[in-house]
Amino acid sequence: MSKVAASILSADLANLAADSGCLLNAGADILHFDVMDGHFVPNISYGAPVLTCLKQALPDAYYEVHLMISEPARYAADFAKAGADLITFHYEAVPGRVGETIDTIRAVGCKVGISIKPGTPVEEIFDWLDKVDLVLVMSVEPGFGGQSFMPAAPERIAALRRECDRRALHTLLEVDGGINTVTGAQCAAAGVDWLVAGNFLFKAKDPEAEIRTLHGLSYQTM
Repeated sequence: MSKVAASILSADLANLAADSGCLLNAGADILHFDVMDGHFVPNISYGAPVLTCLKQALPDAYYEVHLMISEPARYAADFAKAGADLITFHYEAVPGRVGETIDTIRAVGCKVGISIKPGTPVEEIFDWLDKVDLVLVMSVEPGFGGQSFMPAAPERIAALRRECDRRALHTLLEVDGGINTVTGAQCAAAGVDWLVAGNFLFKAKDPEAEIRTLHGLSYQTM
């Protein structure tokens, strides 16, 4: 069964806790918290104080913080204190400092994810697959919600799944960008574990039904 991560970038920020709570009640497993700095990506979102408030409002949620920023290690402790369970950083943001960044995130008590942009060959992170808990494959260019799914993403996921299986690794695979029941099915068939969805869920007439469909997608049964 695929897990569903609700990307709160698509929520009404004036009603962030209420919107997020509705999707959790509808069956979402994870709240995906996108952080952008206007430098690594051409957009600015929100920081640790917003997560602190959301954690207070929804203390039982599982929070994945996706750092689309240039200095993820610098802010890891702030997001851990604010309530992050898992912190995902971008491989491209830390050239020569991947291991150091992983160690810093682990040191503040969080699980670690590593993300790659659509143009980064997946083979570049093969050496890190046994060092992280999760790999996030971006199926859009990071920085803005509501973009169209890039059709090359399932094969990129499949390549990572083959390598993980070859080495008997239990590293989770996640995909983010343009996910709905159609693209989610393609990614699940390729071997993804977690599906990140934003607009598709927050704008859905029946989010519970959509989440139920996404939950029913899996690598084992496709």
